[in-house]
Amino acid sequence: MKKKVPMRTCVVTKEVLPKKELVRITATKDGVVSVDLTGKAHGRGAYLKLSEEVILKAQKTKVLNKRLDAIVSEEVFNELLELARNAK
Repeated sequence: MKKKVPMRTCVVTKEVLPKKELVRITATKDGVVSVDLTGKAHGRGAYLKLSEEVILKAQKTKVLNKRLDAIVSEEVFNELLELARNAK
């Protein structure tokens, strides 16, 4: 029997992809936004495809701010871009 692959939707491209191909960004109730590499952090989460293009578009359109109901800092985007560059 095949194991079910968890699928998630990228908030920018709206593509449904396997969870491990995406990175999760979380926001706590206090509005602390962080990159959740474990996929298990508490708080509201949003998934992004690990590509520089998608991350830059998310930054420009402020889609994560809306989705997480918090302000996503420059540091979080820099961390995401770093992850995308290393993933290649």
